[in-house]
Amino acid sequence: MKIIVLNGSPKGDISVTMQYIKYIQKKFPKHELKIINIAQQINKLEKDLNFFEEVIDEINLSDGVIWAFPLYYHLVSSQYKRFIELIFERKVTNSFKGKYTCALATSIHFQDHTAINYINAICNDLDMNFVDYLSLHMDDLEKESSRKLILTFFENYFNAINHKITTTKSYSKLSYNPIAYKSEPNFNKIATSNKKLTLITDSLENSNLSNMISTFSSFFINDIEIINLQEIDIKGGCLGCIKCGYNYECVYTGKDEFIDFYNNKIRNSDIIIFCGDIRDRYLSSLWKRFFDRSFFNTHTPTITGKQIGFIISGPLTQIPNLKQIFESYTQWQRANLVDFVTDEYSSINDIDDQLYALALKSINLSLADFIKPSTFLGVGGTKIFRDDIYSKLRFPFLADYKAYKKLGIFDFSHNSFKYKIMSTIFLIMTKFPKIKNEIYSNQIKPGMIQKLKKIAEDPNI
Repeated sequence: MKIIVLNGSPKGDISVTMQYIKYIQKKFPKHELKIINIAQQINKLEKDLNFFEEVIDEINLSDGVIWAFPLYYHLVSSQYKRFIELIFERKVTNSFKGKYTCALATSIHFQDHTAINYINAICNDLDMNFVDYLSLHMDDLEKESSRKLILTFFENYFNAINHKITTTKSYSKLSYNPIAYKSEPNFNKIATSNKKLTLITDSLENSNLSNMISTFSSFFINDIEIINLQEIDIKGGCLGCIKCGYNYECVYTGKDEFIDFYNNKIRNSDIIIFCGDIRDRYLSSLWKRFFDRSFFNTHTPTITGKQIGFIISGPLTQIPNLKQIFESYTQWQRANLVDFVTDEYSSINDIDDQLYALALKSINLSLADFIKPSTFLGVGGTKIFRDDIYSKLRFPFLADYKAYKKLGIFDFSHNSFKYKIMSTIFLIMTKFPKIKNEIYSNQIKPGMIQKLKKIAEDPNI
């Protein structure tokens, strides 16, 4: 059978992801796996309609499609994202309908699930038969157990095509019929109190989004800065070259405006409001380019202590995956997520109230230097980066290693002398049955709250 592999890596054939595909080609020679370097050739796909149609023709003639991609900032690369947009914009969705498909993702398992969820949902939107996904660590191919697992996965995928196995849909079609929002509300003006508030958008066209931006801006006594990404010279998406790993120097340094814009505007703001329209199951590919290109800071937090808000036009409440992406992004950056506001409300007044609340909370929380403690999204993500930057990724990410030492991110609990001594003592005590029973029956619960109880009841604290 003929399988089209849509390669989502900007590095093309020399990507880690494609080594897995080449392994499958070797192990299943009876099938033709044709690789098309989508992300690497996105400019040609966008400008050359004949080339784009050739790719679609290949998909039409295929028995199946494999979405193979590396993780780029919680999702796929901006170049791959743009190809997905083109599928819908150019109305070629029927070429994907009914095709048996699967996803192969490579990463260090930081937010890989949100990228997979996104692709799975796109496949459902395209009415494809999504068989399964496989998320692999970058070095899994070196392990015999992983190679066996990979072969089993693809054997199952090919069998699903041969036998027309019934597949399930995990995501419903989006339904979005917003009211036309335009308002001139009369609220008490808010002083920014020397806090720098920057609003970033990818469009200022006459739309619900632009009107929400206008309303939000009108709440402040002082002017706030509004920056349109379309007016920033951003030559291209992240290339995955990792040149930035040594000292944050990007391959685009001196070639466009992005790095200066990020350092001068994003880093120097106290409050940042991200504003965008939902395109398929994310924001625009331009927004994705913004996040991908911010990787010149590699895995080092750069918006620590800032207040982050989102104004979004589109069915955000129907895409919890997207909301989780932004929650995770904010948490591992050590910033504070203030809130989301969308145009999904049934009345203009409701949207006005939500926008005003976002404006007021942003200022008040910034003045209070309030940062919510992280949930698993921030804690787990940071630990993944911490462990890999300390060990296998210390090279090439030397800049991260130095920053993590300075920021105290290498906080390995197993290195705590205090806890080692305490654990050793208790392990010895539990060798005696009476002491063990006393500890587990009567001492653990009171012991867990002993210090906290003193603080909670102390009138001087």
